[in-house]
Amino acid sequence: VEEVSELTHELLVSGRWREVRLRRYDVVAPGAPVHPGKVHPQQQVIDELREILLEMGFVEIRSNFVESEFWNFDALFQAQDHPAREIHDSLSLSKPERTKLPSPALVRRVAAAHERGVAGSTGWGYKFNIEVSRRPVLCSQTTAATVRYLASHPEPPVKIFCINRVYRHEKIDYKHLAEFYQAEGIVMDPKLTLRDMLGYLKQVMVKLGLPKVRFRPGYFPYTEPSVEADVYFPEKGEWLEVLGAGMFRPELLRPLGIRYPVLAWGIGFSRLAMIRLGIEDIRDLFNNDLEWLHAWRMV
Repeated sequence: VEEVSELTHELLVSGRWREVRLRRYDVVAPGAPVHPGKVHPQQQVIDELREILLEMGFVEIRSNFVESEFWNFDALFQAQDHPAREIHDSLSLSKPERTKLPSPALVRRVAAAHERGVAGSTGWGYKFNIEVSRRPVLCSQTTAATVRYLASHPEPPVKIFCINRVYRHEKIDYKHLAEFYQAEGIVMDPKLTLRDMLGYLKQVMVKLGLPKVRFRPGYFPYTEPSVEADVYFPEKGEWLEVLGAGMFRPELLRPLGIRYPVLAWGIGFSRLAMIRLGIEDIRDLFNNDLEWLHAWRMV
């Protein structure tokens, strides 16, 4: 007797269904794989960090993809003609040709900090050019968003964070991208110290499942003191830098009308996600490898 696996229209019409034997249905046999839509692994880690910061009392703000050089650099006390600005290797735009600046009074105070300094400093000692401030760039650091927020919220308490993509003219390799996610946070309170900031950062790393973190002195034009943090990367057997942090300098704060200490930190989030997900090459986060994405288990 012929054995068939399915009862077809032809078998029914011809009457042959009476002469065949239907194969028993195996309920444990593997079927065709199903690939439902799911959240990208990097987005899962972003959502995890967002939840951690919200639990710690932070409020989320948004950043812009296109910034003026004023907010991206000038307001951060990065001189218009100094190598300090080259740290970020920003990407300029041809359109729009100019961006809108904040109030003339704020621009004048920032210009004075650059030219003559504030709070006992001598500034950078050059002629500030407002046309440079108007030039548009792709946002190279989410600090631009947090400083803009500070300009309109000069009184404590302030406890905010921002997670978004930033853009730099980087040489791409296993730990560098030209476009990547950055997580930025600031805290303003009259009694804050550097030790408070290290405590915040250590707590965030532990909650992300990355307890092996070390801090070392660093340099940034707009913070003093400054630190950098490395997280141990077991897949490579090395320590990898994931964030920079520090106390905002008076030259940044005074033009904004702020006279309280402000802690600031920025996490190279795509690099941190690479470590968190156990990926050896940061480029794999954006390679659209469907086999890897299908196999990734949702948390």
